[in-house]
Amino acid sequence: MSDSSKPVIGIIGGTGDLGSGLAKAWAVAGYTVVIGSRSREKAAALAPQLGAGVVGEDNVAAARLADVVVLAVPFASHDATVGEIKDAVQGKIVVDAAVPLVPPKVSTVQLPSAGSAAQIAQRLLGEGVRVVSAFHNVGASKLHKGGRVDCDVLVFSDDKDARNQVIELAGAVANRGVGGGALANSAAAEALTSVLIWINRQYKVPGAGIAITGLADADAV
Repeated sequence: MSDSSKPVIGIIGGTGDLGSGLAKAWAVAGYTVVIGSRSREKAAALAPQLGAGVVGEDNVAAARLADVVVLAVPFASHDATVGEIKDAVQGKIVVDAAVPLVPPKVSTVQLPSAGSAAQIAQRLLGEGVRVVSAFHNVGASKLHKGGRVDCDVLVFSDDKDARNQVIELAGAVANRGVGGGALANSAAAEALTSVLIWINRQYKVPGAGIAITGLADADAV
């Protein structure tokens, strides 16, 4: 059952593997989730399969209805989608989970000249939006299996309060969220995704993750 004291989460690209996996996990944790898609009908059809408290809308409506907006779209459509939801997310937190993978060499790091997808999003959305970067290294297949994913989630932002809010959201679906500093540092997590893809292929595992050692409990940072 959803908890009205928790923020409503909108997931842009919520019908994809990562977006739908996050929706399912947050629904179990008691959050109200709005999944967005270019097709409202597609999102509305999938939503009931993801759990109580999940509804489907088009991308703009999902962004408008949410308190926190998660961008879980392929890098190829990243900039266009950011432009599409720009007006609807002003004054909100936008969590960018996009990874700059360039097929066919997705196991090779190929960061954009701007530094990271998250930095591109911040530039396009403007100062009225607090961009946070997270969830790049969480295996979608593990989210769909249910339960919290056995990995840590690195969280980056230039806004401390926004970063800490997303650290809390990460702790609801994975072992914990761990602050990783400024938004520019997102390049490290975005690049690490290609490394993990290589590891998955080399060691024939479904979703390698990361763990930050040496922290008894990750405090707000």
